[in-house]
Amino acid sequence: MKLTVDAGKCCGSGQCVLAAPDYFDQDDDGIVVLLADEAADDAAGDVEEAVFSCPTAAIEIVGR
Repeated sequence: MKLTVDAGKCCGSGQCVLAAPDYFDQDDDGIVVLLADEAADDAAGDVEEAVFSCPTAAIEIVGR
């Protein structure tokens, strides 16, 4: 699954980092940083939790 983030929408809640720390981090201002734009199949649950827990819909799974 392919991932994208819109850093302009990010409010820095950090929910994505808690849900899927292998795929998301935060910069010094708390804005999301995408660590990998392709998620492994065995990480789908964590990545989907990150997407659904983002309060500003800054994370998107592409091609679903």
